[in-house]
Amino acid sequence: MELINILTYISGFCILFVLCRVFIVPLKAMLKLLLNSSFGAIIILIINFVGSFFSFHVGLNFFTIIFVSILGIPGAVLLTLIKLM
Repeated sequence: MELINILTYISGFCILFVLCRVFIVPLKAMLKLLLNSSFGAIIILIINFVGSFFSFHVGLNFFTIIFVSILGIPGAVLLTLIKLM
């Protein structure tokens, strides 16, 4: 094999590796945000289920789900406290 062919294959693999790294990192972040958003929606639904016995309701919308997905359980507690005030 000629040297130019070997260098072409090596550079092609390097470019492919870099492109895969560039696209996989945002996918992992999006997957994590999607998982946390699902977890946030479940937490809000549990709060609403328990709160239905006490006439308490937290709105289930895009902003509350994102709020709980970013902050986690403290975010759900904070939403509950804000709703109580």
